[in-house]
Amino acid sequence: MEELEHKMLQDTFWEDNASAQKVIAKCNELKAWVIPYEESKESLSSIKALLPEVIELEEQELLLDMVEQLRQMDKRLSDMEVRRMLSGEMDNKNCFISINAGAGGTEACDWALMLSRMYQRWAGKRGWTVDILDTVEGDVAGIKSMTIKFSGPYAYGYSKAERGVHRLVRISPFDSNAKRHTSFASVDVSPEIDEDIQIAIRPEELRIDTYRASGAGGQHVNKTDSAVRITHSPSGIIVSCQSERSQLQNKETCMKLLRAKLYEKERMERSAKLEEISGEKKEIAWGSQIRNYVFQPYTLVKDTRTKFEVGNVEAVMDGDIDGFVSAYLKEFG
Repeated sequence: MEELEHKMLQDTFWEDNASAQKVIAKCNELKAWVIPYEESKESLSSIKALLPEVIELEEQELLLDMVEQLRQMDKRLSDMEVRRMLSGEMDNKNCFISINAGAGGTEACDWALMLSRMYQRWAGKRGWTVDILDTVEGDVAGIKSMTIKFSGPYAYGYSKAERGVHRLVRISPFDSNAKRHTSFASVDVSPEIDEDIQIAIRPEELRIDTYRASGAGGQHVNKTDSAVRITHSPSGIIVSCQSERSQLQNKETCMKLLRAKLYEKERMERSAKLEEISGEKKEIAWGSQIRNYVFQPYTLVKDTRTKFEVGNVEAVMDGDIDGFVSAYLKEFG
């Protein structure tokens, strides 16, 4: 880490921007290991030195503060233990999350919006950068779909646990009869692919459409056809972006998203073939129901794969999903 930080201080560091970004990314990856370890080591040493005196003087408030420090240390070490399982080729990459409302009209669109907020809050708690690339609004409320980019250490490694169908059970605020409704939304997760990984995309296989962006962005966004949609004919994958100011920038982002989705599609197909050959029974593929969120008549969020469950629905919807992610990674890696 010190060697890389020394490189970053050199006058010639930014002469090769791509190389510089790789050095920064590698340095941040190492810091994610070194800093929590050093903080935990220092904290433990301090507590061990002070604890006998605190007990002797019966300093209750200080003792409670030490217990809280130990809890925080335990959480840091647990996070590091989970991260140690993220050894996949793409686990340390940034990622794209696509959320799509299922059947159910307004209720499903509202559920998709709730999930998008949950993930943005979760990413914020982890210190990741959140960029909303594309949003299709619902006809009455909520969203039909949204694509978000998470940039941060091991964003894909953690986020891949969320791939699948999420099921909501609640009394619908859109139903005047106050009946219980079941809604579905599907979540797809793809890693951001580096330029040095070859993904074959032929220009003749692409259909590129431009259209006027909607939503926030000021007069420029709303008055020009800056939004871009790309359709990849062989796979049927459609990607779109309207977050950037220019059509060229949106097209570049679309191509990154397409490469990510094609890579993930190939990886999933390869994984499915291996599971078929080995007789693997665990199905964690796109389209499978992975988690149930029950708001009424009781409150419970339960993962169907790991059986991990939490009764505090409000905390989960506020982005507290690390327990589900950790349980998934410990079982499936």
